[in-house]
Amino acid sequence: MALALGFYKSHPTEYVLVYRDGQVRRAGAGLSFFYWAPTTSIVSIPISTADVPFILNEMTGNFQAVTVQGQLTYRVADPRALAGVLNFAVDPRTRAFVSTDPEKLAQRIVNAVQAQLRGELSRRALDEALRSAAAIAAAVLAGVRADPTLAAMGVECLSLFITAIKPTPEMAKALEAEYREGLQQRADQAIYARRAAAVEQERRIKENELNTQLLLEQRRQELVDLEGQNNNRQAEYNARSNDIWLQPWRQTDPRVLLALGFKLLGENAGRIGTLTVTPDLLASILDQRG
Repeated sequence: MALALGFYKSHPTEYVLVYRDGQVRRAGAGLSFFYWAPTTSIVSIPISTADVPFILNEMTGNFQAVTVQGQLTYRVADPRALAGVLNFAVDPRTRAFVSTDPEKLAQRIVNAVQAQLRGELSRRALDEALRSAAAIAAAVLAGVRADPTLAAMGVECLSLFITAIKPTPEMAKALEAEYREGLQQRADQAIYARRAAAVEQERRIKENELNTQLLLEQRRQELVDLEGQNNNRQAEYNARSNDIWLQPWRQTDPRVLLALGFKLLGENAGRIGTLTVTPDLLASILDQRG
């Protein structure tokens, strides 16, 4: 009798179904109860969140192999539905599952993820798939949530993360080489652009220097022309001044002018160092007197 009567206490994160005579007699989370072992079956379904890591090998739309690594988080939203699909019965004394069905749940979830992931990758080329991990994860999660198989089992998928999408080592090297080549080309273009900018800047400097020199030469020519005009005007003014000054003396007798000249010489004799009277000058004076 002692071995037939037992006591079972479940945890708050366990949903327990107590079957007796093929009927559910008790159901709920965190139950504690006595049971009659010969006629009682206990089903214990974890209802806490669980993580399912996965590593899947798939093919992209351009037939390139990739390895997708990620993790899905789920919980059992409807324990009764899951109990009708998989056997979660436990040995009440050891609390161990009596079948391997609980292990199949995670695999079925991964299969659903793989089916959705395969569809998403088939619509993308390799380079796009490598850049779209977040978008792929969101699309796969939406597809898994709408999967009727998981809905029938009462499983609710909470989140899905793709931590890595990796191509084959050979393709990774090829992509790295292509990326390095692209970087080198951009570096070369930057160097060429810098040189072209330097040449253009040098041309502008030379052009500015030539324009400055041309402007200076134009200003110099204008200055020379102005100086010439000023000199011509000055000569004209001097000529007019001399003409005006000489105008009264043009009607005067040359002898009078000569006398006035000798008079001025006499008045300024103290400032005259040497005076030379040539024979021509004497002859001219004598001729004037005669």
